[in-house]
Amino acid sequence: MRFKRIFLMVLDSVGVGEAKDASNYGDIGCNTLGHIKDSTSLFIPNLKKIGFLDTVNMNENDNVDAYYTIAEPNNAGKDTLNGHYEMMGITNNIEFKTFNSGFPTELLNQIEQVTGRRIIGNKCCNNDEIIKELGERQLNYGSLIIYTSADSDLQVAAHEDAIPVSMLYQYCEKIRAITLREDWRVGRVIARPFIGSNGHYRFSNSGRKDYAVKPPKKTILDSLSENNYNVIAIGKINDIFDGVGINKSIKATNNMETINKLTDIMDKNFTGLCMVNLADFDSLYGHTRNVEGYAKALEELDVEIPMIINKLELDDLLIITADHGNDPTFEGCDHTRENVPVILYSRSFVEPKILPKLNTLADIGATIAQNFEISLPEIGNSILNKLK
Repeated sequence: MRFKRIFLMVLDSVGVGEAKDASNYGDIGCNTLGHIKDSTSLFIPNLKKIGFLDTVNMNENDNVDAYYTIAEPNNAGKDTLNGHYEMMGITNNIEFKTFNSGFPTELLNQIEQVTGRRIIGNKCCNNDEIIKELGERQLNYGSLIIYTSADSDLQVAAHEDAIPVSMLYQYCEKIRAITLREDWRVGRVIARPFIGSNGHYRFSNSGRKDYAVKPPKKTILDSLSENNYNVIAIGKINDIFDGVGINKSIKATNNMETINKLTDIMDKNFTGLCMVNLADFDSLYGHTRNVEGYAKALEELDVEIPMIINKLELDDLLIITADHGNDPTFEGCDHTRENVPVILYSRSFVEPKILPKLNTLADIGATIAQNFEISLPEIGNSILNKLK
């Protein structure tokens, strides 16, 4: 075992240019990080120092403190689950469904039948917009607000005074069972209780609960847990894998809270993997096509990079990557099919530099597996021996 602790940070949706099959998804020309850089005065000197910006064009830069490259996606779709699945060594050729034009009437009728509640909403929109528009109506009539973020999700919102949170959870469990049917198979059903009064409604982040499908096969996380390594999940990682293979889950409601929880864990003595998802890039700025907000979020992360690096021990490894793209300059509000950055940093490295392109996100999982001397995944090749 070369590294005692590996910290895997997923920058949700920070892609670095169209994947080779982008045309199959209508995403020719997309480039999340590149277009943000071109459209704003993006200032991220700490991320730049570890090769982050060089991944956009795969520039060869000798003056970096980390190994850097890009990885191509192979799993079907451009959703959160399949990106994370591939990263953890799973081949999954079933594309989770998205319903950017609203959910089919047959599905909505079944939801009304199993919940006994009328449905309102049924659109693709931003979280805050939906409760601003329909919050008062929901509170007055006890309906269920159904909507999607353009990811593979079905979100269910209700005011806590109209529908108790425990009841909303029961409804979501029933909806999850319905949406396991193949033609309605969304990756996650999400309970979104909200509070407040008209004009001041806000989501209760502590009340949010995700109902994901279970991974279709054994992941690197399972193998680590079975071999008595720590597997710590921060942010929505636990929801993505439905808790499977994870032995410690830590909730976080935004990027900064996630980073704070990460730095707390870095002060602990453990052996294994800590996997983190920074979701604000995707949910707050990618889907809403907010270029300036996305750039600001990247700059806020950049400020925290020195502290994260300083907390690394000599036998720690930090990996920074992404699960897909969500170009805020692109048409629509959906994810974009992109390659992802892969940054590998350790204080023990003596010759950090550019690495050859990785043919799959699974190379990340394979590298983690080889380090901890567990079974290698069905896909992916380790690059551990290239890290000097």
